[in-house]
Amino acid sequence: QVCPQLRTPRLPVWLCGVSGRHGVLFSTDSLLLSDWKRERVFHLYFYTGQQEQTTTARLTIDTHSHHWEEDRREDPSGPEKRRPSVEMAIRTKWAGATVSWNGTDPFF
Repeated sequence: QVCPQLRTPRLPVWLCGVSGRHGVLFSTDSLLLSDWKRERVFHLYFYTGQQEQTTTARLTIDTHSHHWEEDRREDPSGPEKRRPSVEMAIRTKWAGATVSWNGTDPFF
C-alpha cells in the first residue's frame, strides 16, 4: 500500500520524460498549485541525475511575459529561437511562459 504522502506530495513535483530521458521538476513553494497568484513569477528546480549535470538547475518561470517584447528582427522559426525540450514541457502547463535558466547553460 502507498502511503498518503506519496499519493499527495507536500511540494509540487513533476516527473518528466523528454526525448527519451528522465528528470524531475519541482518547487519548494507548497502553495504553487493551490494559489493562482503564486503562478505569476516563480522558481522550479530541474534535476536529471545525468553525469553532465553537476548542480540542480534553478529555473525562473514568468507566466505573464509578453511575446511582443521579444526582438522582432529575429526569425521565430530560426535556430536561435529553438528552445530546450524541458522549456516546451513547462509550457504544456503554463502556456506562453518564459523560462530563465539563471546563468545555467540549457541542457536536456
